[in-house]
Amino acid sequence: MANQLTSGERRALKARAHALDPLVLIGAGGLTAAVLKEIDRSLNTHELIKVRVAAEDRDARSDTLRRVCEDLGATAVQHIGKILVIYRERPEPDAKRGTRPARKPRRPLKRSFQNRP
Repeated sequence: MANQLTSGERRALKARAHALDPLVLIGAGGLTAAVLKEIDRSLNTHELIKVRVAAEDRDARSDTLRRVCEDLGATAVQHIGKILVIYRERPEPDAKRGTRPARKPRRPLKRSFQNRP
């Protein structure tokens, strides 16, 4: 796994993940390149995601979680039943991708009544 979380960090991530719905479903085909790409895309967007795995075998689900974390540099937060919670810090925006420049600060509003004695 990419990095280890402290118990406090893990607890905070579990609390954030509680209200989430699974974004990626791993079906009978298993963990394919397309599924890994979708998980990667979801992690880039959301940082914290839930993944539902259709496999009946607990060991197969644990192996899937381990493989996803190793391949994508993510950290496993929680594994309950068929739901996996995965976290990866969002990468910094790339200057080449054309991110929007920061806005110029606005001028304060001119109020005519401020100048009155």
